[in-house]
Amino acid sequence: MLFDRHGEAVRAFCARRTGSTDAADDLVSIVFLEAWRRRGDVELVDNNALPWLYGIARRTMHHRWRTALRHRRALDRLASAPATPDHADEVAGRLDDERHLTRLRAALARLKPPDRDVLVLCVWQGLTYAEAAVALGVPVGTVRSRLSRARARLEAETDAPLTTPRPVTASAQRPEMP
Repeated sequence: MLFDRHGEAVRAFCARRTGSTDAADDLVSIVFLEAWRRRGDVELVDNNALPWLYGIARRTMHHRWRTALRHRRALDRLASAPATPDHADEVAGRLDDERHLTRLRAALARLKPPDRDVLVLCVWQGLTYAEAAVALGVPVGTVRSRLSRARARLEAETDAPLTTPRPVTASAQRPEMP
């Protein structure tokens, strides 16, 4: 009976205070639940409970506002989530690298074994010409010519320059291992 008599008035009061009919609907249900809980404390003014209901509605809105404010402040105190980097560039780069390596492997497989051995030792293993010559049992000039030929073929097939081995100088010679 109390709801039927004053529900629309309380709803209008809440809607005007909050600016939202949805929030007002939620508040009306809370107001009448609280009125039911506190029914023994009802204060009638000229045999009317509406002022008492307005008081409950005002306190309910204030409580909800304080709760929302505490919630916002708690969220503000939280450390912001670190920016997640976009992995698209990295993935695209890996795919490009994979395609390039596939072409490079195929081109490397088409090289003659002596040229491939020189290329692997000098470019990828970092041996000097003299060290590669010792490893392969050939003169330094042969290492140079095979490496030049292998580089030219790979660069032509893969469109990618290969790194140059470090120069051979007397001071760059490593000490002999005992």
